[in-house]
Amino acid sequence: MKNGLARFEFFLAQFQDLLHKAEKQKNPALWLYQNNARTPLFMLEALAKMYAGIHSRKKFEKLKMQFKLMEDVLGAIDYYDAFAKQFAANKKIQPAVVTYLQAQTREKIQSMNELLQESGWIGEGADRINKIQSKLAEVKWLKPKKEIQAINDFYGMAIYEIVEFVTKDKLHFENVEADVHELRRKLRWLSIYPQALRGCIQLTTSKKTPQYLSKYLTKPIVTSPYNKMPDAGDCSNFLLLHQNYFYALSWMIAELGNLKDSGLGVIAIKEALMQSGKITEKDAFAKAYQMLGAKQPKLPQILRSAEKICTTYFNEQNLEHLVAGIAATK
Repeated sequence: MKNGLARFEFFLAQFQDLLHKAEKQKNPALWLYQNNARTPLFMLEALAKMYAGIHSRKKFEKLKMQFKLMEDVLGAIDYYDAFAKQFAANKKIQPAVVTYLQAQTREKIQSMNELLQESGWIGEGADRINKIQSKLAEVKWLKPKKEIQAINDFYGMAIYEIVEFVTKDKLHFENVEADVHELRRKLRWLSIYPQALRGCIQLTTSKKTPQYLSKYLTKPIVTSPYNKMPDAGDCSNFLLLHQNYFYALSWMIAELGNLKDSGLGVIAIKEALMQSGKITEKDAFAKAYQMLGAKQPKLPQILRSAEKICTTYFNEQNLEHLVAGIAATK
């Protein structure tokens, strides 16, 4: 089996196993959400994104949208459920806010259940996985040497697009979702691709580490299991990434994630207040800050904090130094 096909089959098998188990549950969508179905979908979406840039764009774009649609709905469930649980434990948050978020969680779960049935993922005559496998079987997969060069080109282009994204507005953020969250999404794909490719991307160490990288090399980052590359298996051709620059990338993803969550929490309360009663956006924000307490940073402060760490990170040209090159064992 060709490497590309084997990678898809690995994660399709994981997801199919989850679907079979979910189908036996009273609430399949809830079960999938609670059993980490989002991870294999992330991996499948990552593979489809990458192979759309390497092989037939039309074929893989269609596959990507199928995986993305499922992952997006699971992401929406996670968004409302996580904040509902977080705010339920905070006595300063009005019950109406939690009630709204819980209702939205149930609504997204119902949407997921409908999608599972209507798109043929589960249910009588479910054939979505089989159709995907048939499409993948038609692909003329590249040989390992040519494929790793194509992966190198794609990864490099992904880095270039991120640098362009942050420099077009000279690192001025105005919106948590459109700027901070979107930049984090783009950076996160760089860390997901190595996991999805199952071994053909590995880390390499350098004899010298620039002193400025030390601030990123925290214990939680360097010991994180998410920063360990998959076993190389029988791969003979590799894309190598500089380990410490990869750790710096991971630090950025984590820090932007913390800032993003802080900002989205405010936005979630604001949304709940506006949907639950007659209140202006300005007053809803004011009430949200009041409920969250004095330690909660305002959105402009969150945006400036994101700008600060991004300005440092990108001025150091860390992404431009991430890729070490291509290597082969034989």
